[in-house]
Amino acid sequence: MNNSNLSSQRQLLLDLFSRLAYQEGEFLLSSGERSSYYINGKQVTLRAEGALALGRVLLSLLPADTKAVAGLTLGADPIVSAVSVVSAYENRPIPALIIRKESKGHGTQAYIEGPRLEPPAKVVVLEDVVTTGRSSILAVERLQAAGYVVEQVIALVDREQGGAALYQSMGLKFQAIFSISDIQTNVRQLAS
Repeated sequence: MNNSNLSSQRQLLLDLFSRLAYQEGEFLLSSGERSSYYINGKQVTLRAEGALALGRVLLSLLPADTKAVAGLTLGADPIVSAVSVVSAYENRPIPALIIRKESKGHGTQAYIEGPRLEPPAKVVVLEDVVTTGRSSILAVERLQAAGYVVEQVIALVDREQGGAALYQSMGLKFQAIFSISDIQTNVRQLAS
């Protein structure tokens, strides 16, 4: 996909996050922190146009040697699925892995769902919204325990509340498509 198409896909995602996912009010986050705004990424990632756009944008950011994309259930499920489907259309098939928070209580009792890869396959962790970064670290640790190499986390939105610093302290590269500032600026522009 060329740069102008990627740019339009990125703008579509920004507008979707601004119109559908961003809310102001009083919220308790999964990190336990309180916030004056909330981003419900699933309002974008579970829409056909949102999934297609994020699949295209994220695929363009993956290193060439990526063997799979993975993320912690539930927020990353539609994201890793969208990237995997788009990758097949782009003749660069990349499987999706879903990381459970708790091991499966029956059968294989696996933490990781999806195709088995030969270690040390390189896996990129994807996330919808990063606050402290702890949920992605759980995914990273589970993947590393399975013998996979994880060097990078890519998020749709960085709330800029410590996640990037946590990843850096662990030697992980971090990239977000949008910062919270990008979204808040776009929300104000759309309202004017």
